[in-house]
Amino acid sequence: MNPRSFSLADLFAIAAETVPERDALVIGDTRRTYRQMAERVERLAAWLHTRGIGQGDVVGLQMYNSPEYLEAFLAACRVRAVPANINYRYVADELRYIYDNAAVKALFYSAELEPAVAEALDAAPELKVKVRTSGGTPALAGATAYEAAQLDDTAALDAIRCSGDDISLLYTGGTTGKPKGVMWPHEDLFFGCLGGGGFYAPADGPVKAPAELADRIRKAHPLRFMPVAPLMHGAAHWATMVSLFAGHTVVLNDQHHFDAEHVLDIAAAHKLNGITIVGDAMALPILDALKAQPGRWDLSSLFLFGNGGAVMSAHIKEALKPFLPPNVYFSDGIGSSEGGQLGMGAKPTEGGMIKIAARPDLKVVVDGQRIAAPGEAGILARSGHLPLGYYRDPVKTAETFVTIAGTRYAITGDAAAIAEDGSIIVFGRGNNCINTGGEKVFPEEVEEVLHMSPHILDAVVVGLPDPRWGQKVAAVISLRPGAALDVDALRALCREHLAGYKVPKEIVTVPEVLRSAAGKANYVWAKEVAQNASSAAAAAG
Repeated sequence: MNPRSFSLADLFAIAAETVPERDALVIGDTRRTYRQMAERVERLAAWLHTRGIGQGDVVGLQMYNSPEYLEAFLAACRVRAVPANINYRYVADELRYIYDNAAVKALFYSAELEPAVAEALDAAPELKVKVRTSGGTPALAGATAYEAAQLDDTAALDAIRCSGDDISLLYTGGTTGKPKGVMWPHEDLFFGCLGGGGFYAPADGPVKAPAELADRIRKAHPLRFMPVAPLMHGAAHWATMVSLFAGHTVVLNDQHHFDAEHVLDIAAAHKLNGITIVGDAMALPILDALKAQPGRWDLSSLFLFGNGGAVMSAHIKEALKPFLPPNVYFSDGIGSSEGGQLGMGAKPTEGGMIKIAARPDLKVVVDGQRIAAPGEAGILARSGHLPLGYYRDPVKTAETFVTIAGTRYAITGDAAAIAEDGSIIVFGRGNNCINTGGEKVFPEEVEEVLHMSPHILDAVVVGLPDPRWGQKVAAVISLRPGAALDVDALRALCREHLAGYKVPKEIVTVPEVLRSAAGKANYVWAKEVAQNASSAAAAAG
């Protein structure tokens, strides 16, 4: 047997050898034990190898949640190829960009997405392998049905030595431009994003060698965990891999959209111990469902209610507590595609989105050139285990990954300040910050207050051009069924909790606030909606 490395394929193999008969994955009516999943990964990897897919080849994963998603990801890692997530919501033009930018050599796609794939294939001239999942006969010429992409003879894999230097490609959502592929070496991903085997054993810390992972798994209590967001979202995929490397059972949402009642059905049926969501956009519908049907769901096994990727308002947490076990732990985490997992914390009393404890690898950078002192503000940055940069984009790489006083940092884009005790207060995405009359307004803090209104279902806040103040605060909101907008009452609510310059000057209602499949706000869309409404109002006089 080859010596184990910090390759994600090797780490999963260690987990599978340690708890082979434990369920690794549950989705709908499908279950995979660790042994079954490991065997399927090996057979798929052997098949990819015979098709000429190997080290450095990009393998696109354009799929809904499924066992095949994780098997294809790990099989690509096993042959030292580069797995890359592809948003299943993308239409042909967006797919053409990704296919071309990633230079995909192999593509796994869900059957329902086949028409969109077919329309964009002209942008993938180097594509050698197409595999359709979800059953049925592929309509694309040369495509293979997933269950046929398995080889019983896996001997050829014995010669492939995986490495912690192998690459995984994480495409960002492109909310501030075209999507960018973040190149994570497996070892840096394991320690920088997945906790290094120490997430569920903080007292022991990260492992020092791959083999130590087996002992961690044997000593830990088996848990059942569900990331509510889809696997194609980086944070959900990372959370899934954390659980798999801990020997836990991962339960996935089998629906292609977020439905609070279905999520609660899964939590009760599988006696989940933990779930993780993305902000108020998921938390509020869950709260609504629990209020509407108290007693329907037995959540007594739940002790971790995690959140990351967007703000989860304090008042929603408090409202959830009566419906959850008394010992449930709410955790708020912050992370980024470029910086990995940046820490856990809570909403600070002095303002801001989240406050995280001081850590040697976390700094605040001022003007992209120097490290902030206590009391100073800037942009959150991380050193240590980092990506190599953006795939095929040296210009953006140089902008985001900088060296200061001999140390390389990833500049996350999150506005932050160093408190006097060394802890870090994060305010929100710096590129979404609104500058109105010289005052800074972070959309997240205004959105949190808007969500306090019993009439508002969802809200996104943006800045619009203003001839006097430079920018003005605008809110794009959707109302609850049967609710009416009382602008004066809404602004009065905001004034109770916010300084006057943070109160939205314009409020636009829409049938539905557009978000990503993971629940993240689409600020580009919201700004366009708000600007169009503002222009129309000005033209009307």
